[in-house]
Amino acid sequence: MTMKNNTPIELQSVIDASENPFVVIDKDYTIVAANRTYCASYGIDPDEIVGNKCHKVSHRSDVPCHLNGEDCPHKKVFETGEPFQVLHIHYDQNDEEEHVRIKGSPIRGANGELYLGEAVFPVAKSDELGCDEQRMLGRSPAFMACIEEISSAAKSDAPILLNGESGVGKEMAAQFVHKKSARSDKPFISIDCTSISENVFESELFGHERGAFTGCVGRRHGLIEAADTGTLFLDEIGEVPLSIQGRLLRVLESGKFRRVGGREDLEVDIRVVCATHANLRKMVEQGTFRADLYYRIAGISITIPPLRERRADIPSLVNALVAKVRNAQGDRCKMSPEAMKRLQTYDYPGNIRELHNILQKAAALTTNSIIEPEMLELDEMASIYMNPLADRRSTERREDDNKRSMMQMESEHIKSLLAQFNGHRSKVADVLKISERTLYRKLKQYGLQDVGKKRGNGDGRAQADEAPQHLHSTH
Repeated sequence: MTMKNNTPIELQSVIDASENPFVVIDKDYTIVAANRTYCASYGIDPDEIVGNKCHKVSHRSDVPCHLNGEDCPHKKVFETGEPFQVLHIHYDQNDEEEHVRIKGSPIRGANGELYLGEAVFPVAKSDELGCDEQRMLGRSPAFMACIEEISSAAKSDAPILLNGESGVGKEMAAQFVHKKSARSDKPFISIDCTSISENVFESELFGHERGAFTGCVGRRHGLIEAADTGTLFLDEIGEVPLSIQGRLLRVLESGKFRRVGGREDLEVDIRVVCATHANLRKMVEQGTFRADLYYRIAGISITIPPLRERRADIPSLVNALVAKVRNAQGDRCKMSPEAMKRLQTYDYPGNIRELHNILQKAAALTTNSIIEPEMLELDEMASIYMNPLADRRSTERREDDNKRSMMQMESEHIKSLLAQFNGHRSKVADVLKISERTLYRKLKQYGLQDVGKKRGNGDGRAQADEAPQHLHSTH
C-alpha cells in the first residue's frame, strides 16, 4: 500500500489501528486481511484467517448471506461501488449469536481492483437479550433496528420510555437496557403499576415510617430505595395514580423523597425506565397524566414493534416457545408445517404473549405431541387480547358485540389452565403473563375460585392458593 506521496504503508498496521473488528474481502468473498480484533471476535488465529470465506467465519454458513435472504454488504458494495450499512446477526468465538452493525466500504487495490472493507460494530450479545427461559428473539429488520436503538439508548443514563402494545416484551426490553448500562451489576427493580391498589401505592413506592398509618408497627423501605444505584422499571406507568405522580416527579428531578410519615429527605441514585401501552400524550390532554412527568420520563422514547410487523420472526419465536410446552402426557410438542404456515398469517393483537398462550392451549389439545392447524384457536374477533393502539372507532364498533364472547373465552381458557396445572394458580398466572393478584380478580369475576382447589391432603391442610398479598417483582 502506497500513498500519493509514495510513502509506503503496510496494510496490516493500518487495519490493526481500528478498535473494532475490521476485515478486507475480495470479490470472491475471500478474506485477504483482518485485524487482530476481528480474529479474536470469531476465535480464529490471525495466521489462519486469510483465505477463509467471510460468510463461513461470521455467519457459520457455506453460502453468502444474500442467499440466506439477508442484505449483503459485499453484494451491495461490489454492485454499486458505494458504502453500505446493514444490521446482521454474527456468531462469535463461542458460536453465540451477536447483533452487529456492518459498515461496508469500497477499497481500491494498487491496480484499481475493488475490495470490501468491512467494519463490525457490536450491538448486543445473545446473553444480554435474556436468559435461556425467556429471550428476545428476532432477525427481522424492524426487530433488529429496535434492538440497536435500545442498545444505544442504554449507554446513557437518561430516562427511557418504552411504548408498545400489550405483550410485545417491554419488560425484557427494560432488562436489556439494564444489562447494557453502566448499572448492570446493580439492582433491577420491576414494578407492575397495574397490580398495586391506589391506597397502598405510595407506601409500596416510597416506604413508610413506624406509625405512619393505622396498624403500621415498623419502618419499611420502599421499592425506590431498593433500586438505589440501579434501575427502576415502572411497567404501565399510565396506571400510576394522579395523586402519586407529583411525588414521583420529585424523585426523578431531585433524587430526593420521603417515606410515608417521614420528615427527613432521603436521597437515591436511580435510572428510570418506564413502559406503557397507553397513549400518554392523550392522557396528558385529558388531564389524567401530568405533562411535566411525561416530559421527564420520555427523555428517550422507543417503540417496540408489534409481532405483525415482524412476521419473519414468527418461526423462530414459535420454535423457541413450542420447545418449552408439553402436551397432557408430558411430551414435548412440535409444529406441523401446516400449523406453522397458519401461525404466520395471524395478526396477534396480543403479540408474543398471545402466541405463547395459543401454543400452550394447542399443546393441551394434542395427543401425539404434533400441533396441527385445527388445534390453533386464531379467531381474531374473539381473541381475549385487544390491540390497545388500534383505531379507536374500529375497536368501539367491535367492543359491544365481542365483549361477552371474549369474556367467555377468557373464562374457558383460565378454567382449562387450572385443570392442566391441577389448580396451581401461580403457574397459571405465569402462563398468562399476569400477576397472581390479577388472576385472583379474574377468578372471582368468572366464579372460578374453587376450580382446581383441593380441600385437604389428609392432614387437614388446605391445598388451594389463597388470594395473594401485594405482589411486585425484583430481578
